[in-house]
Amino acid sequence: MNRLITAVWHGFSDPGLTPTRLPAPLDTLVSHLQSLALLAARLYVANVFFSSGLVKLRDWSATLALFNDYYQVPLLPPVLAAYAGTAGEVALPVLLVLGIAGRFAGAGLFVVNLMAALSLPAEELSAAGVFQHTLWGVLAVVIALWGAGRWSADRVLAIRAA
Repeated sequence: MNRLITAVWHGFSDPGLTPTRLPAPLDTLVSHLQSLALLAARLYVANVFFSSGLVKLRDWSATLALFNDYYQVPLLPPVLAAYAGTAGEVALPVLLVLGIAGRFAGAGLFVVNLMAALSLPAEELSAAGVFQHTLWGVLAVVIALWGAGRWSADRVLAIRAA
């Protein structure tokens, strides 16, 4: 009984750095749940940004007007910012959904999200908008730090390379 309590305590207090601390069945379950959570994060973040990119592509003249007149993207000219932001919102989510270069796609969408949040006029960003950008940013960082998970093309490619 003492061993079971110790194993459960180590499982709940494990920072995730040493997966061998968990008993084998629990370790397998946690590994699958982590991959499921990463897949859910990938699909959610990809949907948000891909949808936004499609809106920009549907009316490119309006997109250019927004970047020229409304958004205040730091360090980039408005036209370049429009092209770069839209390209990131369309290409990176595809990589994320497939799990190809997951860390790169997560980091890239974090930067796109950060630029989007910084480019909005402060008085236009509501508390709900701040919350959304924070959520998207945190999920993108999680993907960038932990990778796409076992249910990804990155995993398949790693297995084949080994």
